[in-house]
Amino acid sequence: MGLWQLNLGCLLLLGLAACTASQGPESLEFGLPASHYETETTREPLALRLLYGMARNFLHVVLPRPFPEDAIRKILQKKFDFLNNCKEIVIYEVGVIFCVALGLLFVILMPSVGFCFSVCRCFNKCGGEMHQRQKKNGPFLKKCFTVSLWAICICVSFGILCGFLANQRLRTQIKRSGNLVNSNFKDIRMLVNEIPEQIKYVTSQFNTTKTRVFTDLDNIKSLLGGGIQEQLRPRVTPVLDNIMAMAESEWLPSLDKHINSVNDILRTDLSGLVQKAKKSFDDIPEMVQQQTMDIISDVKSTLNSISSNIDKMSEQIPFQNKLSIFLDYINRTETYINHYLPLVEKYDMYRWLGGLIICEVLTIIVVFYCLGLLCGTLGYDPKATPATRGCVSNTGGLFLMVGVGLSFLVCWIIMAVVVFTFIVGGNVQKLVCEPYQNRKLFQLLDTPYLINEKWKYYLSGLVLNNPNITLTFEQVYSDCKNNRGIYSTLKLENMFNISEHLDIQKHTSSISKGFENLHINVNNIVLLDDAGRKSLRDFSSSGVDKIDYYSYLAETSKTPTQVDLSAFANDLDAKVRTLPPGNLKDSLKTHVQTLRNLHQDQVVPLQQTMDSAHRSVKELQGVTSGLEAKVNTILASLESAQDFITNRISSIIVEESKQYTERVIIGSFERYLHWVKNTVTEQIASCRPVANTLDSAVDVFLCSYVTDPVNLFWFGMGAASMLLIPALIVAVKLAKYYRCMDSEDVYEDFETAPVKIMKNSNTDLHRHHPNGTV
Repeated sequence: MGLWQLNLGCLLLLGLAACTASQGPESLEFGLPASHYETETTREPLALRLLYGMARNFLHVVLPRPFPEDAIRKILQKKFDFLNNCKEIVIYEVGVIFCVALGLLFVILMPSVGFCFSVCRCFNKCGGEMHQRQKKNGPFLKKCFTVSLWAICICVSFGILCGFLANQRLRTQIKRSGNLVNSNFKDIRMLVNEIPEQIKYVTSQFNTTKTRVFTDLDNIKSLLGGGIQEQLRPRVTPVLDNIMAMAESEWLPSLDKHINSVNDILRTDLSGLVQKAKKSFDDIPEMVQQQTMDIISDVKSTLNSISSNIDKMSEQIPFQNKLSIFLDYINRTETYINHYLPLVEKYDMYRWLGGLIICEVLTIIVVFYCLGLLCGTLGYDPKATPATRGCVSNTGGLFLMVGVGLSFLVCWIIMAVVVFTFIVGGNVQKLVCEPYQNRKLFQLLDTPYLINEKWKYYLSGLVLNNPNITLTFEQVYSDCKNNRGIYSTLKLENMFNISEHLDIQKHTSSISKGFENLHINVNNIVLLDDAGRKSLRDFSSSGVDKIDYYSYLAETSKTPTQVDLSAFANDLDAKVRTLPPGNLKDSLKTHVQTLRNLHQDQVVPLQQTMDSAHRSVKELQGVTSGLEAKVNTILASLESAQDFITNRISSIIVEESKQYTERVIIGSFERYLHWVKNTVTEQIASCRPVANTLDSAVDVFLCSYVTDPVNLFWFGMGAASMLLIPALIVAVKLAKYYRCMDSEDVYEDFETAPVKIMKNSNTDLHRHHPNGTV
């Protein structure tokens, strides 16, 4: 079996599906069965997207510079000198460094300030003295502090809510990671396992197409023979129809004067000669079928002999080799992930508990502030002096101070967690997630000689063993995202060029030449032999066109009798009815009946015969009008048609054979070739699951499942922690207006100077004048 037969089989495999549909009402439609994958990229709820957006917007303010491709490229190429090039990193991370510095300053100063504040209050300083100096704007300040603390608590509560949502969302997403991993690996396996079935489907379509081609070959009688017949029909059919009409016009009645000449013509079976010519013309398809049996058999044998070679060709396409390595890597990766995923879930539980404790501690602080505000507001008595405030109001002040104490104790720890998560989450968002979404990360990886200093393009060196071929991560990802086949995506034509193996023009020349040199003998078609032509000439010279048709028509137009016997009988019968009874009346009645019988039996048939003769003569007059010119025209057309058949039949056969070959055989192969070539290059092993897996690993798991909640967590906790600074300041000042004081300032009516009222342990008030008198 020669290579050309193998490739012919390939083109049949790859081309016939679409082409054989060009003939007949039915068309062959081919298409790979659709693949249904499980993995779906679900979007976060709108509320969470808005919350995540706040954290991202903050990062855009902190890290406004574009993705540092050059610096990262130098790091990957090990050309980055931290001593000389650290300026680039500092410039990019200046916002992060500033925020981290503020956070560390908060971590250092908050416990220090808290310690100093506590010691100071122990010595009745920093507001520790239980004495409130009354001021005229005191009620206004109290209201301002109250409203301010309520507003700060609401804002802190929003930050805590963000922390709770982020902490719980991260926990939920980590639990869902197992399903995400399983669905992705299931889709990848489906992709790999589908490839043999898809190739088998494509190769199996050869039998369907071959059956259709066999049908067209068996139908050569109508396809090729009918085509030849249609080429001859415009020249042959009109001539034969005219001769047949002329022959039929001789069923006409002969006349006595020309009876002998017409009878001589009638002895020639002109109609039979025309029918014989029509039969030879109608037998052209049958002759074509009989005379092409050998070449049809050869073509069928060629088609039958290439089926096994089609399978060999399909095995040469390097799908399985590449994907078998890929599948092995997938199996190892899945085993690794399934082994460590339970550990990740286990340790994530500890993280979740830590985040929950942080959120609850902040919640407790806010609760103390809110309880202090509620108790202080509900227990407020406008008539009570600072030293006589009620228990509820005093409890509110104590709640505020507890909140202040907790803020000093835990806020610096929370801020340390915020700083750490901010450094990690913020940089992952800006250096991984955003570059992945805008493809800049792929562009970085596509830098020549980046991953392997000896390979220009790492991916082409890994897949195609030729690092000089332009095969980039960005192009592969984009093609897989568009669900293109792995053949085009990985440019496997550099390893196995299917177009060269499916070039039909190189391997169908023998079939084309066989049909071009096809010899079909249809030269025995004779439209009318010499006897028939002589009959036509004799008919034109018989003189029937010179008959005095006007005389015949005038005579046949007359009535058979001079008197209308029916009317005469009716008139006589009317007169007989007036006669008296007797022999005369009876005799006349008998004559009336005789006249009516004579009219019915003799006159009516004779009138019908004369009418028929009139029509026949009139028809003969029309046929024989210009008879000689008509016959000459028919004979001229006959000569022209016969000459066309004799001289052009060979070229018509060649032309129709060529069209039949191109349309039915070669054309079918070309269309099928186009379908299979498109299927192999664009549809088989469509690699959307690969892009989905990469999206699931980076965009979904790392960015959506982990980074977004982490960023929302530090954003909420950081905002809440920072807001606790003004909250504790306001709370300390507001507590003075809620707590019951040990002493207070009052104004006597007779003095302008204030008098300090002291309260002893027995709740007795002692008045001390500024000058020392009591």
